[in-house]
Amino acid sequence: MQGQLPPEAQEKVEKLQRVQQQAQQVAIQKQQAEQQLAEAENALDALGDVDEDAAVYHRVGELMIQTEYAEAEEDLDERIDSLEIRVQTLDKQEGRVRDQFESLQEELQELLSGAGLGGGLGGPSGGA
Repeated sequence: MQGQLPPEAQEKVEKLQRVQQQAQQVAIQKQQAEQQLAEAENALDALGDVDEDAAVYHRVGELMIQTEYAEAEEDLDERIDSLEIRVQTLDKQEGRVRDQFESLQEELQELLSGAGLGGGLGGPSGGA
């Protein structure tokens, strides 16, 4: 069917596909950031169960390096703050991409209905 579309509609379809791919990438990044945030919060909770004078280790690549309790706690707090900001940013970006997708979808439906091709466009339900 895409071969039968007017050039303007074909261009919108391609842009819609690019925006959909962008939405999927943002969703994956957000999911990864949320997972990292949950892991950091769990690590901070686990650190709270340890005596402050106990040996604490920090992973650096493939190595485990001994560190001070306060330093480990501060590093985790900073990581959590950073990841919370990242998740919020990705959430906003996800909303902008979703709005862009919906706008493009409406424009394409108008083009198709104006060209007499019908507006039966089925987008991803809740996907973008």
